[in-house]
Amino acid sequence: LKLLGAGIATRPALTAAAPPKPNFIVYMSDDHGLLFSEPYGATAVQTPHLARLAAEGSTFTHAFNTSPSCGPSRSSMLTGLWPARHGAEPNHKRPKQEVLGLPAVLKALGYELACFGKVAHSDWAKFYNFDVVDGPNVGATNTDAVEQFLANRDKTKPLCLFFGSHYPHVPWVKNKDYDAAKVKLPETLVDTPETRRQCTDYYTSVAHTDALAGKFRALVQQHVPGDSLFIYTTDHGAQFPFAKWNLYDAGIRLPFFAVWPGKLKPGSTQDAMICLPDLLPTFIELAGGQVPAGLDGKSFAGLLLGKTKRHRDRVFNTHSGDGDFNVYPIRSLRTRQWKFIRNLHPEFQHQTHDTRNRRGNGVLYWNSWVEEAKTNPGAAAVVKRSVERPAEELYDLKADPHEMRNLAADPRQASRMASMRAELKAWMKQQGDMETVFGKPLLLGEPVTLLPPLA
Repeated sequence: LKLLGAGIATRPALTAAAPPKPNFIVYMSDDHGLLFSEPYGATAVQTPHLARLAAEGSTFTHAFNTSPSCGPSRSSMLTGLWPARHGAEPNHKRPKQEVLGLPAVLKALGYELACFGKVAHSDWAKFYNFDVVDGPNVGATNTDAVEQFLANRDKTKPLCLFFGSHYPHVPWVKNKDYDAAKVKLPETLVDTPETRRQCTDYYTSVAHTDALAGKFRALVQQHVPGDSLFIYTTDHGAQFPFAKWNLYDAGIRLPFFAVWPGKLKPGSTQDAMICLPDLLPTFIELAGGQVPAGLDGKSFAGLLLGKTKRHRDRVFNTHSGDGDFNVYPIRSLRTRQWKFIRNLHPEFQHQTHDTRNRRGNGVLYWNSWVEEAKTNPGAAAVVKRSVERPAEELYDLKADPHEMRNLAADPRQASRMASMRAELKAWMKQQGDMETVFGKPLLLGEPVTLLPPLA
């Protein structure tokens, strides 16, 4: 396999006296919004296993993806590249074959690589040179297969193991335990009975991924000897408006926990900015290898080893769409305090699976919003904001963390707008971003037609 035309490079062989290489264990949930877990302030949804991870390791407060849909986000994690460079720009598009090289670097360093459930999107894990690939591609709902693997593998080899949960992706698990009246809705949503009911189903699905993460970690602790770094993260935010398929923080900011006994201080917090393309370069450096040149991802091994407290000072995000359900390309630049968003085609409607699917969790609450909007001006404003976007948006994340007040037209922000606009444009050019429109858009004013679910 090639990585940007470069061969796989490793450092000279380690001497017999060198310490054993650490194991790398990654649990990846699906559609888990940052604020829907106890360590990040959730009070209505229960995530005791995530709370335990936070207590035993480090909670990262500024972890990000590259794109708020499954395929591009996961491809960035496994290639160390942003979507325009790895090729999987819209959801359900395969990355380029020539950039699928990072797991192979770990294999060259002596690691066994295993992938269970939904780690890559669709069935693409088979292209990444894992030693073991086990479905289902839609995500795991139990630990049976990984338990059998861990019990029977050669434990003398260092292990890099990815486990991809189905939860809390739709279809959500039907609620049994949560009281809809006690749901704490994000400020961006319309408060209707159906929204609250669907939120309890989402809470239930988050509780399922929490429980599954607990079972998975227990298996790892039982069957994987030696030094192990355990990571919990996700691909993007929840399937609610202004989250998944959006570049607001609810879509791009991730829960991220790291537990590394003897290395990371229990109960600690890391506020350095990291992103998913940084993950595999970090593993390669910690394993004693040489990170291939030309990646967008940067190792944050120094953070984990306590050698630094800073990493990135800005992140870029892109979204190019998800079939004909969502044809709405967006780009953004985020610093610690400011977010600049460029909607490439503000003449398009921002529609999604929630608004154009014939069935599913999302259409249930969305229909209740549309009905509420007929008599409630506040609901009407939320529905309009979801569908119609300006060409540019600017948010002060310190004063406005839910990105409710667009400051793009504020004359006091003219200099900041010009600077961030120019920086984003230069980055897009460097990435080779062609601003491609994937799919058939709905123009403003056109009737919204429903589409059959994807096969």
